[in-house]
This record gives sequence, C-alpha cells and structure tokens, in this order.
Amino acid sequence: MKSSVTTLEENKVKVVVEVDEAEIDKAIDEAFRKIAKEVRLPGFRPGKAPRKVLEARLGKDYARGEALNDAIPEYYRKAIIEHDVDVIAPPDLDLTSGQEGGPVAFEAIVAVRPSVSIAGYKGLRIEIAAPDATDEEINEQIDALRAQAAAREAVDRPAADGDFVTMDIVGSEDGEPVEGLTADDYTYEVGSGFIIDAMDEHLRGASVGDVIEFDGPHPGDDEVTLSFRVVVKVVEEKVLPDLDDAFVAEVSEFDTVDALVADTRGRIERMKRSAGRNAIPDKAAEALAELVTIEIPESLVDDQVQRQLQDLAMRMASQGIQFEQFLQMTGQDISSIMESMREPALRAAKVDLALRAVIAAEEMALTDDELQAELDAMAPEFGQSGAQLRSALEENGQVSSMRIDLLKQRAMDILVESVTIVDFDGAPIDRADLEEPPVDEALQSPADTAEVSDTGVADSDGGPDEDESAAEPAEGDEQ
Repeated sequence: MKSSVTTLEENKVKVVVEVDEAEIDKAIDEAFRKIAKEVRLPGFRPGKAPRKVLEARLGKDYARGEALNDAIPEYYRKAIIEHDVDVIAPPDLDLTSGQEGGPVAFEAIVAVRPSVSIAGYKGLRIEIAAPDATDEEINEQIDALRAQAAAREAVDRPAADGDFVTMDIVGSEDGEPVEGLTADDYTYEVGSGFIIDAMDEHLRGASVGDVIEFDGPHPGDDEVTLSFRVVVKVVEEKVLPDLDDAFVAEVSEFDTVDALVADTRGRIERMKRSAGRNAIPDKAAEALAELVTIEIPESLVDDQVQRQLQDLAMRMASQGIQFEQFLQMTGQDISSIMESMREPALRAAKVDLALRAVIAAEEMALTDDELQAELDAMAPEFGQSGAQLRSALEENGQVSSMRIDLLKQRAMDILVESVTIVDFDGAPIDRADLEEPPVDEALQSPADTAEVSDTGVADSDGGPDEDESAAEPAEGDEQ
C-alpha cells in the first residue's frame, strides 16, 4: 500500500491510497471466506464451499465488491495512522480505479483539526473568591447555629420573611381538595419557597384573620393550576438566643464566643482556600478559551457533546441507574440534554485548540522514554504491562492522541502557574494565601468535614431547623 496526503483549503486534506493487485486479491480471498460462512450451498457445510464454486454461483464482481467495502476503510485507517492525520469527521471516499479489476486507488477528502495561534496566554487574569472569611460569612454560620435553638413569639403585625404563619390551607382542583395540600393548623415559614413561590408572595404582609385566595401551579406539576384558600391564624417571629458564653457552651464543644468565632473563621477559610485552589484550573481554561476567535467546526463540538453524553451515562450507570431511567426521572429527552451541552462543549473545543497552540508556541515535546514511563504508570489500571498497553494503543492508532493529551496537561500546568489571581473586587490574591497551613488534627473541629457550598463557604452542620416547612402539609397535619 502506498499513500500520500495533500493539504487543501478550509482545514481539509486529501488522502490518496494505492493498493497493488496482490493485496486486493488477499482481501478478495478473505471476502470469499466470509461469504462462505453466510451462504448455504447444497453439498457443502457452512464455510466449506470452495472459492471457485462461490465465484460460479455469485460471480467475481460480487466478491470483489464485498472485499473493497471491507478493505478500503481499513486501508484508509492505516494511511491516517501512517501520516498522523488528525481527522475530526468521517471522510468523503472516492474509488478512482480498480472497481472491476487490477490495482485499486481511492481518494479521501477529510476535515482535520484546525490550528490556531494565540497571544497573551501567559499572565491571564482570573477571579476567585477571596480566601479570607468575612464577618458576614462568620455571622451567617453562627446565626444558623442560633436558629436551631430559636424560640417563637406571637406578634401583632403583618408577616414577613422568616416569620412562621399558622394557617388553614386548602389547595383544590376544580373545586375538589387536593391530597397533601389541604390541612388545618399548618405552620409555614414565610420565604422558604417550600410549597410554591406564590404562597410566599401572598403571605408576606398578611395579618391574623386574613383570608387569602389565589391560583398557582401544582407543586408537582407546573402544567396543573390549583386554587388555594388560606386563613391566617397566628403570626410568630423567630427569636434567636443571645450569643454569649453560656449559649456557646450549651450548643458546641467550645466554652466561649471568641473560641466559636475563631473556629468558624478557620473552617470557612480552610474551605475557601481549598475551593480557590480547585477553581484555578477551570478559571484558567475559561480565560484561555476566550483567546480563540476562529469559528469552531461543528464536528468538534459534536464530538465534545458525545463525550459529555457518554460521561453522563457512565456516571448514571455507576449509581445503578439506566440512562433511560434518568431521562424519565428528570423529564428530559436526549435532544434537550445534548442542546444544553453544546455551550460547554464549544468551550471545551476552544480549550483543546488553545492548549495545542500553547504546545506549539512553547515547542513542547514528549520523548519516547517519557511516553513509555507514563504508559508504565497507567498500565496497572488496565491489568496490563506498559508494553502491552503501548501495543494496544499502536494497534488502534491512539499513541499520537495519548502523546498530545500528556502534552496538553503540561501546557495547562504552564498556564496555571502563570495566571494572575484576583478576587471579585480586583484585589490581588497571593498563591501562598491559598495553601493549606499545617493544622494540629487534635484541635480540629468535627465541623471541618462540612461540605462546601457553591460559593466556597462552608455549609453549617446546623442551619435553620428543618421545621414544619420541610414537609408538605397533609390532611389534618397539626404543627
């Protein structure tokens, strides 16, 4: 087999492949063996009919056509691997000679990954949350602890967010009460948004004795409209206990307010530092993607969408959920999910092109020994030796992809090390301030294991009571 590659316009190449007659004849032999297993001829067991008998029965052209259909894609694949062509779409194949006999030649026009040139990738500016705990964040955590021990006092004023309203509620559809949305003496926290948003809108400003009627969507089905009738019976405000040493000693492992504040500050800052460190690569990648201004080929975006879809399906499978079940549970279909993935897929495609541009600009390369060392480290995960893994990658033409993936990681490391980090107000953040200081484990609070919220602030182990507002009203549910 001989092959050549010519660069065309619009990020395409032409691959020309020539295959001599002897190779084609081998492919035809293989085609006859395949046909023999599929065709039933009297007097011959499956797979045992001789080539001459099959030729007489089916004709030479039939077997040649089958051979070319099977062989041409394989010859094309070998040519792509040989010339290290980074294709991003299926080829347009054209058989130029050998349809009926003799040597075979064909051409393939195929789109390849575009190359970009970017400037200013070093010193990109990214924003993350400041690692210091603010007084507001500390007070929010401590107030959540106080809220657990809060008392309620009836008030003679209109209800406001945070107040508790005891009410009789009837949710009905076509005049019939709806189960789970009808109750007497049901207590609800205004502003919780637990039932429907319209409930909070109508309870704000309501006073004892008010009768409120309004329509709103069913909490479980936005397409169903319900009628609600609410009678306000009691309005109570939440009274937080005083923040003093006695309260702290009662509800925590600390003896003083100062100790609780210091621990809360430390937990928040440790979690914000961790969140900040973890955010840098993603923020750097986002900034890098902004440097790519060319129009991204749809095939690259489509490929990224498929990767994301496969990742989602694998995550669901790891949780024991079939993808079809996931669609039913979330009320989505594949087309809507894929559409929602297109914007992050476009960004991922831009990041990929930009990292390749950094590799070229930095003249980065990976020696064969370095590649083998990486494969040796990865091989145990696949139950193979490094040599076996490399052999499998070579057979599938994936060595080049592995090499570029490793170089992209090095390019990302360069990018991360060079970014300028500021907080959301533009103040510089020193990388040292994001590092984890040594902590005496014996002094760590159990609350250090609390999860981090999306804002990078620790979610308190406490938080407001999961009060009556944390469950739907049921028939006759007394609070």
